[in-house]
Amino acid sequence: MTRARSGKTVMRSRKRLRKLTKGFRASRHNLVRQSTVTLIRSRVYAFRDRRVRKREFRTLWIIRINAACRMRGLRYSELIHGLQLANVELDRKTLADLAVTDPDAFTKIADLARSQLPAPAASA
Repeated sequence: MTRARSGKTVMRSRKRLRKLTKGFRASRHNLVRQSTVTLIRSRVYAFRDRRVRKREFRTLWIIRINAACRMRGLRYSELIHGLQLANVELDRKTLADLAVTDPDAFTKIADLARSQLPAPAASA
């Protein structure tokens, strides 16, 4: 009786693996065992970094808003607090975009937030 060989199936899966690891450096794209491990690791990074990207963008927006606020004599926390008191529901992405693309509109928003803040108490 002849021996059953799985040549076609194995070669098909290796071909698929090579296609997925295209662009990896050195033996990571053509040695099967190494490319399998590298592909698993790359997918772990991709899964994790899809969440990290959201955090990094929020941080970037806050930095941009803070810089725009400081130019108008206001701190970031004061702006956000003033907007909450004024019931303005603009998210940080929109505020950062306004700060970069439309400074005049951002100035009006900053003035609105400043007008909602309580007046600083006079020191004795």
